[in-house]
Amino acid sequence: MHSALSGLEALDLYRTMVRIRAFENAAEAASQGGVSAYGQQAAGTAKVRGPLHLSTGQEAVPAGVCAHLHARDYLTSTHRGHGHTLAKGADLGRMMAELFGKATGFNGGKGGSMHIADFSVGMLGANGVVAAGLPIAVGAAHAQKIQKRSAITVCFFGDGAINRGPFLESLNWARVYALPVLFVCEDNRWSATTASGPMTAGDGASARAVSLDIRATQVDGNDVFAVHEAAQRLVAEVRAGEGPRLLHALTYRVKGHVSVDPAAYRDPAELQAALQTDPIARARNRLLAGGVDAAALAAVENEAHAEVNAALAAADAAPWPEAAAAFTDVQTLGEGQWK
Repeated sequence: MHSALSGLEALDLYRTMVRIRAFENAAEAASQGGVSAYGQQAAGTAKVRGPLHLSTGQEAVPAGVCAHLHARDYLTSTHRGHGHTLAKGADLGRMMAELFGKATGFNGGKGGSMHIADFSVGMLGANGVVAAGLPIAVGAAHAQKIQKRSAITVCFFGDGAINRGPFLESLNWARVYALPVLFVCEDNRWSATTASGPMTAGDGASARAVSLDIRATQVDGNDVFAVHEAAQRLVAEVRAGEGPRLLHALTYRVKGHVSVDPAAYRDPAELQAALQTDPIARARNRLLAGGVDAAALAAVENEAHAEVNAALAAADAAPWPEAAAAFTDVQTLGEGQWK
């Protein structure tokens, strides 16, 4: 564990990662109609509605970054956004209900995994369109600057997003107007079912940020203590009005593109090598070596599993949305406006 962290802070980072992993494991099993590691769900009955993109193996990035954020700070996410949402403080039970398509979910069961949002904690939303969170984040940060708010925006995106137009446009706008935004590239090496490396010219997200005069920091995204330290510095710089920054976190997506994707296109040896760098196992070993009692870690793990069990049961028992809800939350431009 990093010497600058207190024992409680380090344990909180571990707790965040364990909660994310427990949620993802349970949601994955529920989407496949199987029994989760925690004994929930009847085999053969898929409970999760719609596509499910897991962030298993990437837990250190949202945990390390969001530890430095407040509820008043904004966050934009991706289609793989469960970890970001939980780390920002959103309610785990309402998240599970949304995945189940139930009325008690964040979006009333109408949005599903890729549209979860919780404005009460500054989580502006997951997004099913690759790179779409970037201009949203820049717009939010520009509003913060204009209104002179004491808050920043953090934008999570994947390595596949840097090859789309909104990446360049957003970083350019943020730099020109010196906006209070931290861009966080979760470089998990895969863009859907295609390896990102062969499809990306140059040295990736960091190099492209530097070319736009945005200071970039690359970090081991599977080391939560390294992510925490780097994010602490960058968040402080953004808060101090020094303009945008970029954190390039090198991690790995250990699951397929969606929860029912076996990822047969991936070299098994590559996956096995990545599993040896699991962020939760690494953090656990560091905590034990630093003197944290094994019983304390087990208590954190058991607490996360119990919370997820309760969320699964509550989501299963929750009511479906009323049919009339289909006509709410729909934008109208005014009857007859285009006649």
